[in-house]
Formats: sequence, structure tokens, C-alpha cells
Amino acid sequence: MDCGKRDETCSGIPAKGRLKFRPTSSADWITLNIGGQCFTTTRSTLTRSDPSSMLARMFATNQSATTWGNSVDPSGAYLIDRSPRHFEPILNYLRHGQIVLDAGVNPVGVLEEARFFGLQSLAEQLESLVEESRRDRDQAPLSRRDVIEALITTTAHTELRFQGINLSGVDLSKLDLRFINFKYSVLQGANLAQANLSCCLLERADLKAAKLDGANLLGVKMLCANLEGASLKGCNFEDPAGSRANMEGANMKGVQMDGSQMVGVNLRVANLRNANLQNCDLRGAVLAGADLENCDLSGCDLQEANLRGANLKGVTFDLMVTPLHMSQTMSSAQ
Repeated sequence: MDCGKRDETCSGIPAKGRLKFRPTSSADWITLNIGGQCFTTTRSTLTRSDPSSMLARMFATNQSATTWGNSVDPSGAYLIDRSPRHFEPILNYLRHGQIVLDAGVNPVGVLEEARFFGLQSLAEQLESLVEESRRDRDQAPLSRRDVIEALITTTAHTELRFQGINLSGVDLSKLDLRFINFKYSVLQGANLAQANLSCCLLERADLKAAKLDGANLLGVKMLCANLEGASLKGCNFEDPAGSRANMEGANMKGVQMDGSQMVGVNLRVANLRNANLQNCDLRGAVLAGADLENCDLSGCDLQEANLRGANLKGVTFDLMVTPLHMSQTMSSAQ
């Protein structure tokens, strides 16, 4: 392969405006043919930065690259069978001492080339860069596409686990997410509207400000989950098979749950301060010890619900269907 010559003349530039360079002999210039692409540089660039590297030893003034077994192409460029895409950042590093990676250049590939050429100081910097990139990638939230690909590749006999995964802000609306393990997952601000979350494990998951309007939550397990400020309007918790949703100890301050079907839901010791539960069906629900301060329960059906020990300060009961065993508790709260 003929690498060709670049025109280095300063035609058209006045003599006074030209930069003056110390002339170098042709022996100081070296052309490398890396995987079919030619790079021209000086001997000092290859040798001064890291004298112990392979490149420095190959092109030291008292050495000839041909003694290393390197062939030359028809133009006289030294042939080295490596990746030109990953060699270019290495050559630029030898020129100015900075790692500069263009978009789309994988630092792992550059790291492998640095190791091959024996550039230890560069390899160490790239190792740190690769590790930092991996950490950022691990901490970045998954996308809707990532979740869908996982759903497609999961068989009916395989448990899909997103335990501890960052899914903040992701749009998972209308997806079938039944039986998935979301324990400790971060779903802050996620859109789960009309998703099927039946029998999902959301224990201690962070669903702060998430949108779950119209979602199916049959038999869901949300023990100690953080649902502060979330919207669960018109959700269905009622399982005809009798499996009861468990939201014991959940932080549900300020949630919007109006119109949800919550028959038999376990909300024991949950924090529902300032929550809106208007027109919810809470028949047989367990609200014992729950904090319902300033909660709106107007229009709710609380037949056979258990509110023993609940904090009912400032609760709105207008038009509520009153359970018989609650009459005394309500009188004392008023």
C-alpha cells in the first residue's frame, strides 16, 4: 500500500508570517502502516514518552525496526498488524501526553493496544477510564427497550429479576411485568400506568413520584416500599382468587389513590398522611396502626376494614360507608 506524501509547503504565506522550525533529517521521520492505514510521525515522538515501550525500543536511534522482524510495504512504511482505529489515540497521546478518544472509539480497544505496545503509563490511565465508564454504565437507568428485550428473552419458567436495578424515570406503561422481582429497585418518577404488576415483588422499592394509574396490582408485595407522592388512581388490587396485596409499612405520604379497588389490602402501619383515597373500595382492608392524618377517605367503602390503633387526626369521612366496629373510634377522633 502506498501511503503517499502530504504537501507541507507554505505557499502563499509571507516569509515573515511563517513559523520557523528546526529542520529534521529524513531519517527522523517514520511511517507506520498499521492494519492498512499509514501514520507518519517522528522518531522522537515514538521514543521519548516511554523509553521502555516496544515502540521506543523498535525505533531507538541505535535500532532498526527490521531487526524486530517488521516487513515494509512498497512505500517503505513499517507494517504492524494492529487496529488503526485504536492506534491513532495512542499516537496522539505520544505526541501531546493527553488521552483523547473520538466518539465511538472503545477505550477497551485502546487499552489492549497500549498493553501490546508496552505503554504502561498510558495503560494505567486507560484502565481507570474503563473502570469509571463501567461504573457509570452500571449506575445508569435501564431503558424501556432494555426491559422489553429482557422480557422477550425470558421463558415462562425463568424468574426475571430486576432487584436493585436503577429504573428511575423509565417508561414501562402498559407492559406485562407480572411476577418480576423489583426488590430494592429504584423506580423514582417511572411511568407504570396501566402496567400489569400482579404478584410483583416491590419490597423496599423506591417508587417516589411514580405514575401507576390504572395498573393491575393483584397480590403485589410492597412491604416498606417508598410511594411518597406517587399516583395510583384507579388501580386494581382485588384478586378474585383471594391473593391479597401487602403494602405493610409502606411510605405513602401524599399518594393519589382515588377510585382504586383495594379489597383486603394490607396497609398495616403504613404512612398515608395527606393521601387521597376518595371513593376507594377498602372492604376488609387492614389499616391497623396506619398513619391516616389528614387523609381523605370520603366516599370509601370500609366495610369490615380494620382501623384499630390508626391515627385518624384530621381525616375526612364524609359519605363514607362506616364499619360497625369503627363507630366508637370515629366518635373519639371527632
